[in-house]
Amino acid sequence: MNPSNSASNLSAPMLNVSNTQLAEIFEEMADLLELSGENAFRVRAYRSGAAAISALSQPVSELIKSGFDLTSIDGIGGTLADKSKVVIQSGALPQLETLRQAVPRTLRDVMKVPGLGAKKAMKLHQEVGVIDLATLKTACESGRVASIKGFGKKTEENILQNLGIVMQAAMRLRLDQAEQLVVNLRAHFDGCPFLERIDFAGSYRRRKETIGDLDILVISENAEEVMNRFGSFPQVHEVIGRGETKMSVRLNNAFQVDLRVVQRQSWGAALQYFTGSKEHNVHVRSMAKSKGLKISEYGVFKETDEANPVAGEDEQSLYAAIGLPWIPPVLRENRFEFQPSIQSRLKNLIEESDMLGDLHMHTTFTDGEATIEQMVAAAVERGLKYIAITDHSKRVSIARGLNDEQVLAQWQLIEQVRKDWHGKIELLKGIECDILEDGTLDLKDDTLEQADWVTASIHFGLKQSREEITERILNAIRHPFVHAISHPTGRLLSRRQAYEADWPLIMKAAKAHGKCLEINANPERLDLNDLLACAAAEAGVWLVINTDAHATDQLGLIKYGVQVAQRAGLARQSVINTLPRAEFMDWLKNRSRIPSQEL
Repeated sequence: MNPSNSASNLSAPMLNVSNTQLAEIFEEMADLLELSGENAFRVRAYRSGAAAISALSQPVSELIKSGFDLTSIDGIGGTLADKSKVVIQSGALPQLETLRQAVPRTLRDVMKVPGLGAKKAMKLHQEVGVIDLATLKTACESGRVASIKGFGKKTEENILQNLGIVMQAAMRLRLDQAEQLVVNLRAHFDGCPFLERIDFAGSYRRRKETIGDLDILVISENAEEVMNRFGSFPQVHEVIGRGETKMSVRLNNAFQVDLRVVQRQSWGAALQYFTGSKEHNVHVRSMAKSKGLKISEYGVFKETDEANPVAGEDEQSLYAAIGLPWIPPVLRENRFEFQPSIQSRLKNLIEESDMLGDLHMHTTFTDGEATIEQMVAAAVERGLKYIAITDHSKRVSIARGLNDEQVLAQWQLIEQVRKDWHGKIELLKGIECDILEDGTLDLKDDTLEQADWVTASIHFGLKQSREEITERILNAIRHPFVHAISHPTGRLLSRRQAYEADWPLIMKAAKAHGKCLEINANPERLDLNDLLACAAAEAGVWLVINTDAHATDQLGLIKYGVQVAQRAGLARQSVINTLPRAEFMDWLKNRSRIPSQEL
């Protein structure tokens, strides 16, 4: 990035406004402008600016201070560049404050309810006084929404059905959102002279798909100063409680974060205790009791001597005291970590480094942001040995899905690109082919037969019955040219529940036909979840972990899919794209092979 000579007012002081905070301000501007009926172009400009700022590796405050021209960044025009300077220099945006007076901020939650949107949310506000999710629920339950022109009883019922999902989402963060919060908190504590050690526990450390709150553990000889530092975190909205060694805050998005200062000799015991799960900890304490020991957040003690700990300075010593190896947090759910086979499971547990291929990604041919060549180059840089380009088929028209002729044209281009990367990576001609509502596939068999890799998925008809959804998936599994089923349950975390299907029957069919079920690594999906992935592996079905990447940097999302597989206790031998390139290509030619289960 090069400085610009045209920067103005650079002598003004710069506030500690992070890129995340600046992006959130622009996102809020977009939402409130949309609610107020502003033109779509202006709304889109703020959303594009927010996305561009979120993607930056260097703080905007530093760029502005150096005189860098923000308009040289794709997605940031002159207006947003000027507004970025205002926010960085003042900490606020006057236009946003004006909008907040005119439009209730809580209407942003209402517009996110599936089936509503900005126009309907504003109409609900104007006609029946809806200002947030709670008043929307009341208005629906009283029948007032059904009486509004353009709504009706059916719409009212759908809103009530979707409200539960949205209200639950308002209290939880997706794993990737929690991870960004942790990054920001680490940066905030970085350099604190009173902080000896810090870690993050709870469901975040266990890598659950959504996080209800966040636990921070620290070692410090000056708890007062560490808590002062915590309270100055820019996103803190209010301090809920503060004691000598514990402090709880609520952030601007209502999310709760708790901080505990622990003693060095209790670090491992406290980390194990606050990591959980509750069920895991109950079992651990039961095992300790059978050995005449007592475990608490302060350490491991003999029942006859609770003054002198025998272990607990680190987690390894705690688990060793009860005869167990160290249990990775992802496995602490009281499922199989206490079984005799745990040593073998730990030995074979899949790791991100085991992933050699990615078989679900999109390009500029449909709704991706990168070309085929750019996706291939990024995959090579990540060390992948094979990938499949799988753009959408024509049914997904909103993503500019491809018809048969367009698919064949893309595959001709892929064959040309292959030559440039020969010996470096195996580039497969693929497609994400929709399973239509009648159970047929979206492309002709003559086309699919020419593919190297076909992953079939459902995007429409999600409200069909359990029997109909099941039969659609079974039809795809039986199809001779289909290799895998993508995001099999169709869920979007905090936005859309999974559809119902007969999963034991589907898994039985997948094994019989040698087909894969996907763990979609996009943190908005994580589909299959850990429970279904575990059941599939135990049924002898190949799993495939894919990113569903729509941009080069999204290839890094593979870690979230691996973490789902780890929570499922999967061995690398259960995941098809851990196979070396030659073995994987051999499997493509002989798909009747069933994976060996070494769990």
